[in-house]
Amino acid sequence: MHHIGFFVCPNHRILDLAGPLGAFEEANTLIEGGAYRLTVISEPGGIVVGSSGMPIDTQPSLSTVFDTVLFIGGDIEAFQNPGVIAAAKNLTANTGRIASVCTGAFLLAETGLLDGRRATTHWRLAPELQQRYPQIRVEADRIFISDHNVWTSAGISAGIDLALALIETDHGIEIARNVARELVVPYRRSGGQSQFSAMSRMEPESDRIRMALAFARDHLVEPLPIERLAEAARLSVRQFGRAFRSQTGETPARAVERLRVEAACGRLQSGSEPIEQIAKAVGFSDPERMRRAFVKLHGHPPQAIRRAGRQDSAL
Repeated sequence: MHHIGFFVCPNHRILDLAGPLGAFEEANTLIEGGAYRLTVISEPGGIVVGSSGMPIDTQPSLSTVFDTVLFIGGDIEAFQNPGVIAAAKNLTANTGRIASVCTGAFLLAETGLLDGRRATTHWRLAPELQQRYPQIRVEADRIFISDHNVWTSAGISAGIDLALALIETDHGIEIARNVARELVVPYRRSGGQSQFSAMSRMEPESDRIRMALAFARDHLVEPLPIERLAEAARLSVRQFGRAFRSQTGETPARAVERLRVEAACGRLQSGSEPIEQIAKAVGFSDPERMRRAFVKLHGHPPQAIRRAGRQDSAL
């Protein structure tokens, strides 16, 4: 029986815990005899209160040896407690597989386990993770990342994606697919492994600006100067430029570039098309322009995104 410990601190996020816990619980119902023993742990043991105010009973982290430990996200400041860091170091030193959900990556970072590794966390906090721990290779747009025996996942509900990937590693793709089906969640999120779409990130209030963005998304392969987008929004160029910037925080040209990069990411991760062909298909004039856009937005060239996708799919 594979024993999994779910390490929580005060002010942990309940969905960070309940999402992956529920996925492993569902796997137990599908596998004859069960597959996982599930234990919620904390540094001292006893009652730990989450950010929602809900108390949960835990076992002391030093009382058992685990096959896998998931560090559950929550209040980053709770991860600065010396006792918590010491407990985390002990667990990471004595456990074969380590994972984190959302801001749990900050606690793993405190142990030094993420030094030199690829890692992710909630997109909003990824810049802070990179700033605090520059030795980590933070990839802000990933749902989850596996670097050898260390796994990290993005924000909150991404813990379910992480759990499904771990279940697949342990018991194969069919079991993992069936767990996803029972949970009524996607087995693999559409659009590659991006944490959020460019469209949802911009979230304009005006129907006209949304119309222009939808038009751009549907015509990426074509030239998209501001005049054409303004026409799609049925506004003058001056009105459109002002409204677009105020509602999205970006220029129309930057927004189009972001949409093209997102479209290219999906193709890079899901297929083997030549990069030159992908650049042309999403509207970049040449591969070098696409490379510069990727480095600017993601910190990595397209080749790195493709390699990361292949590493994840090989798990």
